[in-house]
Amino acid sequence: MTTDLQTSQVIRAYGRWAPVYDMVFGPVFRAGRRAAIDAADAIGGRILEVGVGTGLSLPDYDRGNLIFGIDISEKMLKKARARVARLRLRHVEGLAVMDAEALTFPSASFDVVVAQYVVTAVPHPERALDEFVRVLRPGGEIILTSRVGAEAGMRGTLETALMPVTTRLGFRTEFPWERYRSWAARTPGLRLVERRLIPPLGHFSLIRFAKTGHATRR
Repeated sequence: MTTDLQTSQVIRAYGRWAPVYDMVFGPVFRAGRRAAIDAADAIGGRILEVGVGTGLSLPDYDRGNLIFGIDISEKMLKKARARVARLRLRHVEGLAVMDAEALTFPSASFDVVVAQYVVTAVPHPERALDEFVRVLRPGGEIILTSRVGAEAGMRGTLETALMPVTTRLGFRTEFPWERYRSWAARTPGLRLVERRLIPPLGHFSLIRFAKTGHATRR
């Protein structure tokens, strides 16, 4: 079995997850969602949520901000649209099917880019991260919640061994911090603001990168 993620594979996987996603992952990732939303609301403005899924986060953003959500899975977005309509979430500017690796927004369109549990679920993570930087305005932040893999040891061995299984489920287990560090080091105008552990199990982190320059909020 391959350990490489394919876009079609991710679409199929999250199409299967859609009916049960809230029940399975809602409680598990609650603390991470709250941390990401709080960080985004502290900056405010126009916020892009990449991998918005079923829209679990959408009701919790400050209503003074504008939120645009994208996801690769139409089945997940169908549930997000229903949530927006049911809860009358007028601060949600739009929802669209879109590939995180090829965002269709103009450069410098958003004050914040949020990606919760997304980076390890795209075929080419660095390509997606580059797109986040492109659509972010100077002075804004990229806010990630992400599984960070072990660099070595038993956990690292287990994560690598599980890759053929987890890629079929739509995500990676093996994703060390070195990939983030290397990407940031070769990306001009970017600085790490924060990296801290979040539940569950200490395998996940809140990661914030700032795009240098003066804010030009519209």
